[in-house]
Amino acid sequence: MYMTSEELKTRTKKFSLRIIDVVEKLPNSISGRTVANQIVRSGTSVGANYRAVCRARSDREFISKMAIVIEEADETLFWLEIKQEKKWMDDSELNVLWKEGNELTAIFVSTIKKIKSRLNE
Repeated sequence: MYMTSEELKTRTKKFSLRIIDVVEKLPNSISGRTVANQIVRSGTSVGANYRAVCRARSDREFISKMAIVIEEADETLFWLEIKQEKKWMDDSELNVLWKEGNELTAIFVSTIKKIKSRLNE
């Protein structure tokens, strides 16, 4: 499924907002606050860094910036796994966020592959 950059900007912003909502539900403990800080940084960074991707001046810069987005998305998925294993939130809510994070990651990886194959032609 092809998505325009504007659609992806909107989708990554919504992902960031959902991450913020989830972080607000974490326990107010040392570990809860630590995980909250990590997930809010990585989760909101997906959308912020995707916007930077859209301003890339070359294919190589695009790939470099997109790699950062993928790293942040993957880190967010890691923190979501921690939340799940700690049972800090309802699985159904977490599964929606998990699915979206994986879908976004797949879109970003696919996009990089297309650009790299175009560069190698």
